[in-house]
Amino acid sequence: MKKTRVITSLIIIFVCYGIFCCASSTYANPKNKEYHIKAAFLLNFVKFMEWPSHDPSDTSSFINICILGDDPFDEALNTIEDKIVKEKKLVIKRSLKIEDIKDCQILFICTSEKKKLSEILTKIKDLPILTVAETKNFCQSGGVLNFIIVKGKIHFEINVDAAKRSGLKISSKLLKLSKIIKER
Repeated sequence: MKKTRVITSLIIIFVCYGIFCCASSTYANPKNKEYHIKAAFLLNFVKFMEWPSHDPSDTSSFINICILGDDPFDEALNTIEDKIVKEKKLVIKRSLKIEDIKDCQILFICTSEKKKLSEILTKIKDLPILTVAETKNFCQSGGVLNFIIVKGKIHFEINVDAAKRSGLKISSKLLKLSKIIKER
């Protein structure tokens, strides 16, 4: 049964990817289309991640996706907000300050924060947060997951060492779809 759910989730990822890639008439602005795809990926990353449970009494019913910096998503995140994944509701939080991201399970670090990237990653280094960006060498700098464009399509790379250090467990199914980055 669990294997069927994983396969179904993978199919959903590819269907979402295909829908967003092929729906160019719906999303005339290429940036708009790109961020709708990235929003769909963020939703599906939740399905293939396990966060450590440090506190058995934690009964939070939310998964917080935080956007740090100048938000490039516009309305694209509206498509995933309030969705239920793993029996928890997705909540989108936007902030311009690193101090506001304490309760985040996923932190999307916008390119506007590129100059502060080292400081941000140092502050949250060992916290159970899936850090995501679209910045060159993000994974090599200690980030967990980075969106990259290969031959005009959105792909992603994963720093497995940073994920492990943060206590995150990433499904092998997701790892197979990514470019693996290891720290030296």
